[in-house]
Amino acid sequence: MLKDFNDGVRISEPKVEDSSSEKLGLGNGEVFADGGGTRHYAPIAEYEGSHRYDPEIQWSEKEEKKLVRKLDYKICSWVCLMFFALQLDRGNIQQALSDNMLDDLGFNTNQYNYGMTIFYLCFLSAELPSQMISKKLGPDVWIPIQMVSWSIIASCQSRLTGESTFYATRALLGLIEGGFIPDVVLYLSYFYKSKELPIRLSFFWSAYISTNIISAFLAYGILHLRQLTGWAGWRWLFALEGGLTAFIGLLSWFYLPPSPTETASWFRGKDGWFSEREEKIMVNRVLRDDPGKGDMHNRQGLTLSLLWQALTDYDLWPVYIYGLTWSIPATPVSAYLTINLKSLGFNTFQTNLLTVPAYVLFLLQLIFWTWVSEKINNRFLIVMLAQIYMLPLVLSLELLPLSSSPWSWYAPSVMLIGYPYIHAIVIALMSRNAGSVRTRTVASAIYNMCVQASNIISSNIYRDDDKPYYRRGNKVLLGLVAWNIVFCIGMKVYYMWRNKQKGKAWDAMTREEKNQYLTTTKEVGNKRSDFRFAH
Repeated sequence: MLKDFNDGVRISEPKVEDSSSEKLGLGNGEVFADGGGTRHYAPIAEYEGSHRYDPEIQWSEKEEKKLVRKLDYKICSWVCLMFFALQLDRGNIQQALSDNMLDDLGFNTNQYNYGMTIFYLCFLSAELPSQMISKKLGPDVWIPIQMVSWSIIASCQSRLTGESTFYATRALLGLIEGGFIPDVVLYLSYFYKSKELPIRLSFFWSAYISTNIISAFLAYGILHLRQLTGWAGWRWLFALEGGLTAFIGLLSWFYLPPSPTETASWFRGKDGWFSEREEKIMVNRVLRDDPGKGDMHNRQGLTLSLLWQALTDYDLWPVYIYGLTWSIPATPVSAYLTINLKSLGFNTFQTNLLTVPAYVLFLLQLIFWTWVSEKINNRFLIVMLAQIYMLPLVLSLELLPLSSSPWSWYAPSVMLIGYPYIHAIVIALMSRNAGSVRTRTVASAIYNMCVQASNIISSNIYRDDDKPYYRRGNKVLLGLVAWNIVFCIGMKVYYMWRNKQKGKAWDAMTREEKNQYLTTTKEVGNKRSDFRFAH
């Protein structure tokens, strides 16, 4: 079967010609409704792939699948490696805790919480500025700069002396690492169609959880250095893993191409990775899926007016609000797993190895449920199922008798940490519903700011005076699960209602009126009558 301009993002109709002898409709899509002439969806001249734009080009399904596999190998796999580097430096503090880091520094649980709160505050405050810089310089330039910078700070944690140095390094790490995730989401959107993005993002977060598994084994070996050298194992952990991520960051500077049509370099080869035909297929399949991606080029920054328009896009606010709460029920248990396992009587090395089953379960559920959400074309159903999954597990942690065995506490904790992680589903949904590059750029940052804000909330639910069973904290988590379920249903209803509104207005127009609307409208992105929200 051949792919032409009638196999993209619009609901299909028979091909007919308008008064300008122009093809109408792009067919079978989810982003825009059918009915407008193709000239209204052409990219701007400055778009980096405009020289490969061709509304007449056709390709086979076999060609496209082969090309997507090549993109996975060339682009997605390297993005996963970069996320490995992020999580290695961001998450190794949990392994450090198992090596008596808090006791070595004279800290209590609350001081650790304050440090993590500072980290998340700085992380979220850097999201939007980082995304603005990335849009101006290009993710291929900005992301490697971020990686090398944060790896230096991560290594400096090996020289922590007390509260002030702990808080300072946490703040700097947050400021530099903040923005990495939305920067990568923006970068991947240059290469993949909207329906392909969720599963690629699930690979992205699979790298995150795989890092936790790998780092647990790395920690098992590195933390033994305390016994050999006398220098605390957690100090070796920060120093060695920071050096590894610096190396990955340097390689990324040379490896990342700016776009599908700009892969030639001395490092990547003078002819680049793709043939002219492959470049044409990449550009046109992405634009046919979502023509809004051709509104800006990849080195074009946002003006203040464009920033304001994106910030005031009320149709994305429900997703932002949900970002504040959906992950909280599992986060405190995950953050305190190593501390709680130590308090239950497991030693340092048993503790690190006992985290592995939780991360394996997390990985399997992440990929499976992300795939299911696109297969059944129902994202919010899976998002709600994740909350229903967590409900009995949080309840069991709240109701378990104090006399229960350590393994009785361990089992629900592991299952809770391994819950269906729906971040890839939600962020891909938000990216798709943004409707334009400018809105997508800002929305990715704002959504991730909300998720980081949820981590700040999570960091202060389990308190020192509530340990080791955190009964008060678990009651709070139960309330949040109930809120998440109700709000998820509300979001589904809202986007269905908005599509019904838009469909009524669009379907009432004749074909000529639709073309006139597309020619004269001042509405952009998801405010256009031909736009349809995914849900």
